[in-house]
Amino acid sequence: FSWGRFRKVIFKMFPVLNWLFSYRFREWILRDLHAGLSVGMFQVPQGLLGVWLTRLPLPNINGFLSAFCCSMMYVIFGTSHHISIGSFSIINLVVTNILKTLNFNQTLSSNGSLGNFSDPTFMKDYMEALTFTASVTFLTGIIQLLLGCFCLGFVITYVPKTLIDAYLTAAALHVIVSQFTFIFDVMLDFHKGPLGIFYNLFHFFLVLPKANATSILLFLLSMAALRINVYIMITYKHSPIAFPMELLLIITVTIISNCIHLHAESSSAVVSMIPQRFLPPTPPDLSNLSKIILHAFSLATVSYFLLVFVGERYASLHNYSIASNQELIAVGLCNICSSFFKSFVVSCAISGTVIQEKTGGRTQLAAAIGASMMLVIALKLGQFFQAIPNGILSAIVVFNMLPFLQKFLDIPILWRRDKYHFVIWLVTFAAVLCFGLDVGLVIAMGLTFFIITIRSHRMKMVVLGQIPNMNIYRSLSVYRAAREIEGIKIFQCCSSISFANMNHFKTYLLHKMDMKAVPLDESEMRALISPSLSDTAVERKDLKCSCLCDPPLSPPRIPYTEKLVKRRHADSNSTSSSVNLVHWSKYGHKLSSRTLLVGAAKASPGFNMGVTTEKKEDEGRRASLPPGSAIDNSSVQLDQEEQPVYLPCPVHTIILDFSMVQFVDLIGSELLRQIIHMFHDIGIAVLVAGCHSSVIADFEKNDFFDSCVTKERFFLTLHDAVLAALDKHQKPDELERAAEESAEEPLAEQQKVEYL
Repeated sequence: FSWGRFRKVIFKMFPVLNWLFSYRFREWILRDLHAGLSVGMFQVPQGLLGVWLTRLPLPNINGFLSAFCCSMMYVIFGTSHHISIGSFSIINLVVTNILKTLNFNQTLSSNGSLGNFSDPTFMKDYMEALTFTASVTFLTGIIQLLLGCFCLGFVITYVPKTLIDAYLTAAALHVIVSQFTFIFDVMLDFHKGPLGIFYNLFHFFLVLPKANATSILLFLLSMAALRINVYIMITYKHSPIAFPMELLLIITVTIISNCIHLHAESSSAVVSMIPQRFLPPTPPDLSNLSKIILHAFSLATVSYFLLVFVGERYASLHNYSIASNQELIAVGLCNICSSFFKSFVVSCAISGTVIQEKTGGRTQLAAAIGASMMLVIALKLGQFFQAIPNGILSAIVVFNMLPFLQKFLDIPILWRRDKYHFVIWLVTFAAVLCFGLDVGLVIAMGLTFFIITIRSHRMKMVVLGQIPNMNIYRSLSVYRAAREIEGIKIFQCCSSISFANMNHFKTYLLHKMDMKAVPLDESEMRALISPSLSDTAVERKDLKCSCLCDPPLSPPRIPYTEKLVKRRHADSNSTSSSVNLVHWSKYGHKLSSRTLLVGAAKASPGFNMGVTTEKKEDEGRRASLPPGSAIDNSSVQLDQEEQPVYLPCPVHTIILDFSMVQFVDLIGSELLRQIIHMFHDIGIAVLVAGCHSSVIADFEKNDFFDSCVTKERFFLTLHDAVLAALDKHQKPDELERAAEESAEEPLAEQQKVEYL
């Protein structure tokens, strides 16, 4: 226990403390006050408007108390600085469709009246529907809270930004279509299911002749005013802030609509039918748990991802981060709190969030101010806002959805940059638009994980060559200066090796070596197995009886089950460079400290490099060199005067560059061991370079090493492996030349020292 750790835990559990103790009062208070007033004023008529979509009238007191408590709960436990918590119209429509499972007669109809609530049967159905809604909301919050406690919010880290943009774009279109009811002033039953948005559009066009012209005109005038507001900017402390046009529009229209009767539908007709009495909190009824568990899980997923997607969008714009697990806990507590007021599932109120961000809100203090103002206005002045035409509020909602639709302009750029992300964007948008927020999210996540799996396990192999006069190796197909070293093939593996791509690795290797694998016959298999069985046969020569309790003997380990043969007998057309291109040292015939082996000091009986390390001597030689000397023990020297050309010789060494390999699983390591054995059987040594220590540990756990495949084959760098291969296969004349150079070197060094 320490106070530092205790403080860290407390600040993590209550994120409000992070910005509360670092709040810049003089710089931020006016911004948050401006944003809070705008959001709070907008939430009052927006809450009244939600009754139209849900078709389930909730007393105003319950609705606004629920919105206030949920907002304050997120202020304490949420990590986003700009999220405005509230009901989301599409989620409310999902809850409305769930209510149909109880065969509940909708209370809000075209001929509904206040007298319906005096009917005992009607009131019984009404209370059952509210209780059912509260149960769905409570179970949704419990699921989110449990997921957050088990830290399952990490899933959001695997969601790319393209999926978030596509999801929010499709969700914005769903919201815009849902507002057509208020824009055209017509009531329709929203179709739920595949292609539901297109059915709704079709029915809206059918009833378009019956639309209210006044409502459409008010909508267009409001959209024009909001568009003009884009070019009006307020500067505070050298920072631009949007003009509060939404606040001015709501206040102006509220005054006009209460003085003059506008021939447009408003929420007053609906609110007048609802009993204005507070429904006290009651425990949730979980008797229908089996019927609502799947719906609750779907709502929990959509509510959380919608909240995190919008939060990630604004966090990236303002250079801060949100905690995905804490967001799960915060929205879960909000939904649990909402259920006690018999309210709906809450999530990110996109319109309120956009208003809070563009009006300059810096912290969640703006949300707290907005929630407090909303509650006071709703309880004291709520009747004045009931006369606001629905078209005005729809214009504010639709206008705040337009920034999400601007992502359509990024599609051509996305196609040019990354076609995989283009496919993700397109499939996510189409799935969410056609199948809804819940099913579309599942399809988008499934496709994303599939593409991530394919790209991470897709094998990429490159044949490397050497840049003359350097210890640099680059792709032969990309760099024209790269040359292939005679007798050595270098392959770079650019991805991890697993069961999913190991066969491709083997096929590529054999194709480049112009070979194919042929299964061993029975006699060859017995020849491989007999050495391992010889010791067992000697032990059983006396035919002793063994007890059944004795552990069974492990089956003999077969090094490989295939042999390599030439695919065709033709001379290679590759332009190999002379072996004179590589001189591993100017200071002697032994490798210097740059050649460092990983593993045991004893040489392998199957592959002996004869490599030693002389670190101290090499450091002494380095110290004697002048500062401007370009000679390095790892460089490759090119004989400029004479370049003899040899006939192509067969490959004697294969070097695998594993510097980009992150892991090798059990199946991959087993097949790799068999490949090394098969090449060793035909006289070709396989070396591994640049292998990370974690991959070596994986090899050890997978029982990769044996008498033939030892750590002597592993080298720290690619150049070390090349030098070791050339050291073993150098020609006699080259060895004599190297000896002469090493004999002349001490004299040259002495002359340099005397000169200095």
